[in-house]
Amino acid sequence: MPRVVLIHPEIPPNTGNVARTCAAASTPLHLVEPLGFEINDRQLRRAGLDYWPLVDLHRHADLAAFETLVQGLGGRRVALTARGGTCYSDFRFRPDDWLLFGCETRGLPDQLLSEADERLMIPMPGGHLKDAAGVRSLNLSVAVGIVLFESLRQLRTPAGQLI
Repeated sequence: MPRVVLIHPEIPPNTGNVARTCAAASTPLHLVEPLGFEINDRQLRRAGLDYWPLVDLHRHADLAAFETLVQGLGGRRVALTARGGTCYSDFRFRPDDWLLFGCETRGLPDQLLSEADERLMIPMPGGHLKDAAGVRSLNLSVAVGIVLFESLRQLRTPAGQLI
């Protein structure tokens, strides 16, 4: 099962919405500190509603601690970025992928992007990075939902079971 990883998330409702999505998809959620909020933040809990007990939540003190886990468990680090070269829907996901999403204001750290096994993007027909009036990015929780459910769609057998 692919795992969702939020690197230094800053906005509690976004993380709460991602947690709710992960609970619905039975997908582990990894949070890499520092976080821009307290994990018991009222807005975070509110966005996740009463689904928090259903979230397979893992916290990591920093990127080094997270990288140690990835090295031990294996799997590809798949970075989602506006600077990605491959469209997420053209990519072939694997069950052991780590889906990496950066913080809302800065995205993923450059070092993580350079070390990622793959760099994917979500195309936005209305977004133009060179045009200040264009949409530069999607909301974090929306991006996670798009990519997570595409990965799950690809990894299901015709009978609906995950491989």
